[in-house]
Amino acid sequence: MGQAARVLRCCAAVALAVALSGCGWFGGGGSGTSSKSVFDIKPGQCFVAPTDVKAELSSLERTPCDKPHTQESYANVTYQPNASAPSGDTFPGNDILSTFAQGACAQRYSSYVGVPYLDSKLFFTYLLPSPRSWEQNDDRNILCFVT
Repeated sequence: MGQAARVLRCCAAVALAVALSGCGWFGGGGSGTSSKSVFDIKPGQCFVAPTDVKAELSSLERTPCDKPHTQESYANVTYQPNASAPSGDTFPGNDILSTFAQGACAQRYSSYVGVPYLDSKLFFTYLLPSPRSWEQNDDRNILCFVT
């Protein structure tokens, strides 16, 4: 069984081309650019967004946060179904996961960035579990990124 991918979902008018050049108030990263599995991403790591739009991603190009980058991971949130959503065993669908991700990522945005989302010039986006990673890897995590 290969490592499953995640579905890339954008929130609002995400501008992936916006470069965050050495954002001093964000977390740091390692040295050098490298490929990082989406299952190993932690908050405070910086990435260069893929140039090709793909429905599923298995890795991102990690770069030091003091170098130009387009995304910075700021939260890893486990999906929690509500009363109207399917149980955690059944893939709830992209619409339900997107709704959950938008709320969860927005809620955690200001504590990481330092300003409320509506007052920020930056955007956020997120990665969702794919149906395959949900089933094969018991993947329930949403990754939130500042863009």
